[in-house]
Amino acid sequence: MSEEQAKLNVRVHPGSSKNMITGYTEGILNVKITTQPEKGKANEALVKYLSNLLGVTKSRISISKGHTSRNKVVSIQGLSTSNAISLLTGSHNRRDSVS
Repeated sequence: MSEEQAKLNVRVHPGSSKNMITGYTEGILNVKITTQPEKGKANEALVKYLSNLLGVTKSRISISKGHTSRNKVVSIQGLSTSNAISLLTGSHNRRDSVS
């Protein structure tokens, strides 16, 4: 049996004052990240932030599409899409200073 893999459509808002999930609307998870979008640093910060919120290692999270775009598809090994969304939207107002 193959391991579950969540695929999430994510809209990243880099250069924000705090890392936070701002909502899940029309199938898109909106995430604010403090890091600026230069040389992949915002992508790294996004993976680190999601890994912290989901309680999975960074190696289980990858950006499948949109490496240079604010609109991304993020894959998460070991979680279903519905589980990942539930965990992340349950953290909807949670702020996290991990950058």
